[in-house]
Amino acid sequence: MRVDFYHLSRDPAPVALAQIAAKALEAGQRMLVVSDDAEQASAISDALWAAPGFLANGEAGEHGDARQPILIAPDAADAPNGARLVALADGQWRDEALSYDRALLLFDAQTIDGARGAWRALGDSEGVERHYWKFVDGRWVVGP
Repeated sequence: MRVDFYHLSRDPAPVALAQIAAKALEAGQRMLVVSDDAEQASAISDALWAAPGFLANGEAGEHGDARQPILIAPDAADAPNGARLVALADGQWRDEALSYDRALLLFDAQTIDGARGAWRALGDSEGVERHYWKFVDGRWVVGP
């Protein structure tokens, strides 16, 4: 399983997630976006709808959630849309993310300590491949 750590140094999670989600949908993937902050979850939904071409999304637990390419939920326990990609948008690592094929942990200056702890802990986990991403010159690049 792959875990990608996205260091948010310029844009907040909703903006960065819209860019990342667009690439995932282009690749034919479905996504579960996790945030236990209702205000952030709403901002993420708005950013996805406002993205070029708009990125359809809904809330887990709502009618028709299984049809949504992107679901937003407060936890990573269930993906009714069959997503194998989970994005932890609130900067909080959850071990439930390990049940997906790929997990994205978006973190900023406020959540960097937790991301560092998750990086170290996952380094000892068998079968977990970690990658660190940073935003440089208008695009995401793998960083040191």
